[in-house]
Amino acid sequence: MGAVRRVVIVAFPGVQTLDVTGPAEVLRAATKIHPPGYEVTVVAPEEGPLTTSTVAIAPDLPIDACRFPIDTLIVAGGTGTRRAEEDERLIAWLRQAAKRSRRVASVCTGAFLLARAGLLDGRRATTHWASCAQLAERYPAVTVEPDPIFVRDGNIATSAGVTAGMDLALALVEEDVGRDVALAAARWLVLFLKRPGGQAQFSAQLAAQTADRAPLRELQDWIPDHLEEDLSIPALARRASMSERNFARAFRRETGMTPAAYVEAVRVESARIALETGDLPVESVARRSGFGTVETMRRAFRRRVGVSPVDYRTRFRRQAA
Repeated sequence: MGAVRRVVIVAFPGVQTLDVTGPAEVLRAATKIHPPGYEVTVVAPEEGPLTTSTVAIAPDLPIDACRFPIDTLIVAGGTGTRRAEEDERLIAWLRQAAKRSRRVASVCTGAFLLARAGLLDGRRATTHWASCAQLAERYPAVTVEPDPIFVRDGNIATSAGVTAGMDLALALVEEDVGRDVALAAARWLVLFLKRPGGQAQFSAQLAAQTADRAPLRELQDWIPDHLEEDLSIPALARRASMSERNFARAFRRETGMTPAAYVEAVRVESARIALETGDLPVESVARRSGFGTVETMRRAFRRRVGVSPVDYRTRFRRQAA
């Protein structure tokens, strides 16, 4: 039986609750399954309860009292990240704590704190999809990858938003004690599956706005389950009981996308999931996703993903491995 691994999760006022508790619960589950497991300590710049995105939490220690060697340092994110970036004492502590940590990780916008401390310079990283452009703009020394749910570069790992922190924690557990324990922890927590880091972090529906009008909202909900049907503008307009011209204008105004672009995005997402998670021939994936032909799907993939469906499946499986 090995030694317990000491994990420190960094919180601050305005932290996202699940960025802290999600990884902590994964590590707790792994500890119950495969002791001695992990000892998790939550630290913050100050003592006392912290305001969070939901309920207040009480850190175990202030950062100044955390002087011991660290196996894994995890920095949470949240709406308070911007103010935390301006806390020079916290940033200086992160730089020093990283030196005595075997590995460093961030959840969601916690990547901004790692970047502010210079820990991501020259590295690949990700964050919540809505903040990727901002991270790239403010920290040009960081290579930001907006798609993966988590990215590992050397001994530093960064994850996308909220629940992606649990996926990252499961990957760390797998690295430490094996795949069987990580899968058992996922089952214990009733997680749908343990997603590999290369999986896309957001869906076409999330990328678009939700329409205000009920017929258009209902149409957005209906489209993903009927990809093999006629989803042309005339057909969709009839379903929404609108004229084609009015439908096209209203859909673009309320979702930020043309109907054709939205349908293509949903079809590409469906195909990506099929390529990531199954062994169906590419021809079958194209048919079930509503593209009809492999060539039509290939062109859509080139536009939206930058690679062909075959290359995407190959790259994804290589990343997952």
